[in-house]
Amino acid sequence: MNAQKLIILLVAIGAAVFGVMNWSQDRSRDAAEDPAADPQDLREVQEEQEAQVAKPGDGPVARITEQELADGFVSLIGEWENGGFNKHGWNHYGPGYFTLDHETGILEAHGGMGLLWHAETYGDFVLRLEFDTSVPESNSGIFLRVPNVPVSDDYIYHSFEIQICSAGEPCADAVHRTAAVYDAEPPSGHVERPPGEWNEMEISFVGDRITVVLNGTQVVDWVAEPRGKIADFAERGFIGLQNHDWDTSVYFRNIRIKKLD
Repeated sequence: MNAQKLIILLVAIGAAVFGVMNWSQDRSRDAAEDPAADPQDLREVQEEQEAQVAKPGDGPVARITEQELADGFVSLIGEWENGGFNKHGWNHYGPGYFTLDHETGILEAHGGMGLLWHAETYGDFVLRLEFDTSVPESNSGIFLRVPNVPVSDDYIYHSFEIQICSAGEPCADAVHRTAAVYDAEPPSGHVERPPGEWNEMEISFVGDRITVVLNGTQVVDWVAEPRGKIADFAERGFIGLQNHDWDTSVYFRNIRIKKLD
């Protein structure tokens, strides 16, 4: 490249950089002059958005009761002798992750789509847990009898999921709403509580029969069969909690199970 061409190229690059800088300054100036970009307005919008996102419900730390222990239930969230919680026995597959508040025992889902699964397998069982959401669109689920250690997303076709999602596109259909057996059997009613309040769920899987009780109301009583995305299901498998997306949160606590076989 001769000297003349080099000079032309450098001038062109300089002009482009200057143009981008001016464009950025103009955008900043326009935003500053725009009433919608006024700092007070922006603060109000931010506060409104934050007000719509609920934190986990307040209240005492939830623990398995003495009566449940006597009835044969065990907690799947461990506790140290000093009272702190741990998630020993749980493993995670896929994108995203779960965090555990060691003081409250609350699991929070982040990102996805992944699965936090417990290392023990179950056949017939009763599972009890509490869940809460940050917004109605929060998306998650409880997987039942995941047949093998997850190494791909194939488990979603071979294990039933009890859905958590109350509003928006992902759960517009009844078979995709909270308490449904996802893509297979809808709940008989919608009794979920709003974001910021804990929901109590009991899931029984005995033989091929699935029942779901949400906040004291039975909403599913179904003899399971391959349906929707489910090609087949196993007699035994892992329990799993889904983390689905990045912009909403789902919280779980007080997960306990009773074996029936």
